[in-house]
Amino acid sequence: MTSTDDPERNLGVAEYLARRAVDAGSSLVAFPEYFSVIPPEGSPLRHAEPLEGPLTRWLRNLATELDTYLLAGSFLEKSPRGRRVRCTSVLVGPTGEILAAYRRLHLFDARPDGREAVFESRTTAAGERPVTVDTPLGRLGLSVSYDLRFPELYRHLALDGAQVLFVPSAFTEYTGRHHWLPLLRARAIENQCWVVAPAQAGRHNLRRVSHGHTAVIDPWGDVVALLESGEGVISAEIDFGKLDGIRASLPCLEHARPDLLGRETRRRERS
Repeated sequence: MTSTDDPERNLGVAEYLARRAVDAGSSLVAFPEYFSVIPPEGSPLRHAEPLEGPLTRWLRNLATELDTYLLAGSFLEKSPRGRRVRCTSVLVGPTGEILAAYRRLHLFDARPDGREAVFESRTTAAGERPVTVDTPLGRLGLSVSYDLRFPELYRHLALDGAQVLFVPSAFTEYTGRHHWLPLLRARAIENQCWVVAPAQAGRHNLRRVSHGHTAVIDPWGDVVALLESGEGVISAEIDFGKLDGIRASLPCLEHARPDLLGRETRRRERS
């Protein structure tokens, strides 16, 4: 998507694309980060709403009508911590229930292109815990955008049984050009997981441009579906037989050292 500061326009595009995806046979539709609105710099609170707000109701209704799973890549959730928001990703099931909510753990405080610095922590509160969720489509691990640069999060998700890692994003054009696909492939390879990465693409306003390159990557690190630019739909079949075969032939996760992550619990037992 190429979202703007116009929620009505953005949700109209999101619904149109979701219907296209379901008509093509998709069982789960994932939107990018900030799919419902990309606010002007420094004013996210104006567009924030509670978890059980109008956007979630929109998601519930659409998921029920389409009989599909919907992943709201992220939206601006009101935070109990004063005048801050949270970057929240929500998974809704085909009967309209909220199956999981994840608040992005890592905040983007950086000067990515050598120009004006971005201090997301001034307006955004970080999440508190990783999130995995069991569904009939597999065990899913949630993340958002800047999280992609922190491999320990994805190893935690993999050791917790995740088979598919979601990375909805709005990577900047500058950083995305150099790092987006290499990082996605690395997260897939090192955790032997499918990676689904719906991305914002193109110019959102005078100051913000996203890299695009929405991708689905298999557990061997191969890009199996890619949309480089523009608004549209890509789809791929998530083959767990391929995942199981890779993990059996190269059992890296069995050799992982959870204690190096500060994890005192054993890796999740799979049935």
